[in-house]
Amino acid sequence: MRAVGKGFVRTLRALLRRETGVAAVEFALVVPLMLSVYLGCTEAAALLTADRKVQSVAGAIGDLVARSNKTIAQSQLRDYFLASTSIMAPYSTSGLVQTVTAVSVDDDGEATVLWSVRYENGSLSTTVAEHPKNSAYDLPAEMRAIATGQTVIAAEAEYGYLPLLGIVFKEALDLNRSALFMPRFGGNITLN
Repeated sequence: MRAVGKGFVRTLRALLRRETGVAAVEFALVVPLMLSVYLGCTEAAALLTADRKVQSVAGAIGDLVARSNKTIAQSQLRDYFLASTSIMAPYSTSGLVQTVTAVSVDDDGEATVLWSVRYENGSLSTTVAEHPKNSAYDLPAEMRAIATGQTVIAAEAEYGYLPLLGIVFKEALDLNRSALFMPRFGGNITLN
């Protein structure tokens, strides 16, 4: 019985001294960690790219509307929405919601909605539940100070980002961005 025990101990010591399989074992231990870091970085990069695109959409639609001279037609506004939607390529645009709101700031700094339009899944809506006509609009104090007695164009973009692989981020993430612009020609921009 002792001979069997000594043989087992000798074999175990010999295995511990061998270095032939060390690299394979280390590789097997490190690969899952490195793979998860790589996939996580890929997901994070795609999320950041989508977030930047949503910011660009909000900026583009707001800037285009702010360049209008006194009036803007709904057909022209629809074209602006379509143009800014193309910024999201190669991402799907099915979850993209764009809203443009004209806000009047009176001499006391009170901001009220003149009109608001939403574009979602190819349809244009002139009634936006969050921004009804003549309701108060929450503008930053700095913007109210700059725009006293004038109009502000507030552009918002919302996007439901679906992860590429769904390994690191498993659920859809809501990306919301906004941009504020002063009309280039001053005064109000009316919607026809």
